[in-house]
Amino acid sequence: MINLILFGPPGSGKGTQAAKLVEKYQLYHISTGDMFREEIENNSPLGLEAKSYMDKGQLVPDSVTIAMLRKRVQDNPEVKGFIFDGFPRTAPQAEALDQLMRSMNQSISGLIELRVSKEEVVARLKKRALSSGRTDDANEDTIRQRYQVYLDKTTPVADYYDNKGKAHKVEGVGTVSDIFEKLCQTIDAI
Repeated sequence: MINLILFGPPGSGKGTQAAKLVEKYQLYHISTGDMFREEIENNSPLGLEAKSYMDKGQLVPDSVTIAMLRKRVQDNPEVKGFIFDGFPRTAPQAEALDQLMRSMNQSISGLIELRVSKEEVVARLKKRALSSGRTDDANEDTIRQRYQVYLDKTTPVADYYDNKGKAHKVEGVGTVSDIFEKLCQTIDAI
């Protein structure tokens, strides 16, 4: 079983690449962003709570994220592995994910970081806002705040997995196909 964390700032291409990786490696894609949007669309209490943080460019609290994540993992015990996209975002979440995987007699195979500059992220998210209708993608100040939160609070996750010998970096700029090829080479070497 292969369990991957696809890691990078908002707009780095995690969702696009995850969809291609799911097809090639027959994994189940768990996107916290998709989970949050689904809960928000359903006006669930967890969704409304998540939205209040997302609209300010802040991270959703661990308790909300982990509650949603646990259900997704438990609902799919038959899959060949998981791609975690947008989770974990903090070192405590990484520890919680490792604990969850251990409880299922599994582990994280590797974290793959898509490296993308702040200016590239801003350009990508503003473009995505035109078609997605996502309010958190439309405001440049919010985008820059999200990127800074990523740098300040999320990059320690890469350090956490690097200390376990499980962190890998892939340049996230180029064509979708080129980036996918680099990801596959990295995964095949894990």
